[in-house]
Amino acid sequence: MIDDVLPPPLVDLLSGALGAEPADATPVGGGMINRAARVRVRDSDVFVKWNERAPPHFFAVEADGLNRLRDVGALRVPDVLTFEDNAEEGLAFLALEFIESIPPQNPERIARRFGEGLAALHQNVSPDGAFGLDTDNYIGTLPQRNSARTDWAEFYRDCRLLPQIAIAHGRGFLDEERERGLLRIVERLPVLLADLPPRPALLHGDLWNGNFVPSGDEPVVMDPAAYYGEREMEIAFIELFGGFPPGLVPAYQAAFPLDPGYARRRPLHQLYPLLVHLNHFGEGYGPDVDAICRRYSA
Repeated sequence: MIDDVLPPPLVDLLSGALGAEPADATPVGGGMINRAARVRVRDSDVFVKWNERAPPHFFAVEADGLNRLRDVGALRVPDVLTFEDNAEEGLAFLALEFIESIPPQNPERIARRFGEGLAALHQNVSPDGAFGLDTDNYIGTLPQRNSARTDWAEFYRDCRLLPQIAIAHGRGFLDEERERGLLRIVERLPVLLADLPPRPALLHGDLWNGNFVPSGDEPVVMDPAAYYGEREMEIAFIELFGGFPPGLVPAYQAAFPLDPGYARRRPLHQLYPLLVHLNHFGEGYGPDVDAICRRYSA
């Protein structure tokens, strides 16, 4: 029965928002934050995810990020159908176009399309020349500050590293040595990032392999934490955890070469996602954070 998959209040909300009552629902696994299902409405499938304890505006800012990426047209992104952040009983949900995951027939083709599409996305720069976004959002369940800055080192310090360091401190993940190393990196950022030109590119912002699915030979991205940032962040994130079609980064480099010195800066830009993972999942990510501290804090 559909009520075995979807909470009854969600069935009512979807019926009103989509103009028809869901006919069937199948659970979809894999998410660490939300529950999700493939829902049949009329003759179409809809992807629905929901959360009874979502933070404020949780799905509104995700929908905003999806729409920003989709408007560019560089990569395929699911259509946003409807969302609700302040429903009854604390329920929040997001309904999207359902895109079937289909293994690629030609791995080289999907890698090339992904790399070229990502390069095209990153050629969209902030209209006001500032890093950030006109709204804050989330990476996972952690708040992501997007206050405008014209200097990348300043933005990376104030809006990325320092907030995660504060969370890690509050959750007991920083001993004296780790905290000292992190603050030393923060202090040295203007020097470490001095040779990067100021070019705020539109980023997906949370591009690990769980936020990508192949639809045949077409890459599809979802669950963004979008903002205008340094594009090295995106490539460093991709290379941190892997799991993408081989050849993606070379295809990107051929279409839109990274600035000289990327390999030297890559671990520095991987520090943010590692701190995010430390704060989400715990000390298993601590040694990677410590290694970056040793590399850059001298």
